Amino acid sequence: MATFTAAVYQNEFLPDGGTDVSAIVTVNCTGAGQAGRTGGGDAGEIIIVDTSGSMGVTNMEAAKTAARAAVEQINDGTWFSIVAGNHQAYLAYPPARAGVGMVRMDPTTRHQAVQAIQTFRADGGTAIGTWLTLTRRLFASVPSLGQKHAILLTDGENHNERPEDLDRAIAESTGQFQCDCRGVGIQWKVEEVRKIAQALLGTVDIIPQAHQMAQVFSDLIQQSMGRGVADAELRVWAPQGAQVLYVRQVSPTVEDLTSRRTQVNPLTTAYPTGAWGDESRDYHVAIRLPAKGVGQEQLAARLQLTLAGAVQAQGLIKAKWSSDTSLTARINPEVAHYTGQAELATAIQEGLAAKASGDERTATLKLGRAVKLAAETGNGEATTRLRKVVDITDERDGTVRLKRGVDKADEMALDTASTKTTRIRP
Repeated sequence: MATFTAAVYQNEFLPDGGTDVSAIVTVNCTGAGQAGRTGGGDAGEIIIVDTSGSMGVTNMEAAKTAARAAVEQINDGTWFSIVAGNHQAYLAYPPARAGVGMVRMDPTTRHQAVQAIQTFRADGGTAIGTWLTLTRRLFASVPSLGQKHAILLTDGENHNERPEDLDRAIAESTGQFQCDCRGVGIQWKVEEVRKIAQALLGTVDIIPQAHQMAQVFSDLIQQSMGRGVADAELRVWAPQGAQVLYVRQVSPTVEDLTSRRTQVNPLTTAYPTGAWGDESRDYHVAIRLPAKGVGQEQLAARLQLTLAGAVQAQGLIKAKWSSDTSLTARINPEVAHYTGQAELATAIQEGLAAKASGDERTATLKLGRAVKLAAETGNGEATTRLRKVVDITDERDGTVRLKRGVDKADEMALDTASTKTTRIRP
């Protein structure tokens, strides 16, 4: 049985008349078990493979190998299906045209799925919205599913449908299933695929070389099969007159959950966190309170991790007003660390966007700021990736020069990894 714990890190002291309280909440999960085995409903897995003409022979053969590797990692008893997508989506396996569009994994269906994957051919255009719509409908065809996860592979831009069609498909899929997205090569758009992954509580990353696909697919399915907690919510209670400014996941990646809130009651909002395995995540919560005077104190917020409405773990955010500046001026190290990490992600994305548009001055400033933040927060991975895009003169000051002739894959790797964070060092 899964066990959750929560810990709160903050400076609870505010100056006379102060209003804003920030805290980092660390949530740990142990004993999550295997997907579909813990009583929260069956698990479902869908593998979505780009079969558009741009995949070509090399990428298509590698994608077939990757899809087979993914099928091998799906636990027996899990509901699954295979979707092939180009300018339209079709159900490659199982061969259903109506009714239930998924089957349970067993030796027979595993073999049949592999045989179906072998028939994939690269042809046609790209309309990712249709892939998402079919995936949503397939999951909906099995009412017993408590956990719904997909992996999506693409190699190109979404040329064959209007942007609003993709946006609508994403909106209709939000909250219906989770999706980890991967792009192979350098012809796809990071911001386009990241939009899908963020809405569907998934991850986005680049697969630079075709031969790397199989290991990536295998790892993604293994991770999904290890998430025995199908779905969880982070609930935030704040007192009358208070305002929840934002709720962000800040580790292992930066994901702003603020716009995903749902109202539980007049004082409580809930934020989706998706499926859990044995892992730890950090959340940054900011609350604005009515101003109070020195000596007063109150509970600023109560945070609860819930499963089907049942509280699994709880943390309290407090506020105390003081005239002691040595207390009120302190910045909690966890809050400072993750504030810097969130700014780092924004600086990288804005810097790369400026570079792509030809605005070298803004690109230099933003990427220089990213270098400085990476050094301050100890994000060595970000520094390593930044060095492939800029020449660093001084890390502490963020003094950089844009490199010439940068490999496009290195820029995309920096972009996709921009939201990955490091935990605060002891």
